[in-house]
Amino acid sequence: MNHHHSINYLEIPSRDIASSKAFFNKVFGWRYVDYGPEYSCFIDAGITGGFYQADVDFTLLRGCPLIVLYSNDLESTQASVIAAGGKITTGIFTFPGGRRFHFTEPCGNEYAVWSE
Repeated sequence: MNHHHSINYLEIPSRDIASSKAFFNKVFGWRYVDYGPEYSCFIDAGITGGFYQADVDFTLLRGCPLIVLYSNDLESTQASVIAAGGKITTGIFTFPGGRRFHFTEPCGNEYAVWSE
């Protein structure tokens, strides 16, 4: 459902859309609808959005926003990220309200995963 003034859609750059799709499907179970070779919409991700072909990536060091995913089992998700070719950039740490880790997916974009 669309809500007035809410974040509604994310568009994420990817150096290799097929690689990003495979990674997020394997680790998080996302599914996709392709709209040509340079755009793929992801679904089952908590918010709808898409990967678009680009020669850039994003990280916190560059001042980019951090997309944070949720997991019921942080250690298992971290192991899945590594098994799927992701790289842990910040290991599991605590913060007020929970624990999280940061990782880059195979195309270099940085994300985080948190749990209570």
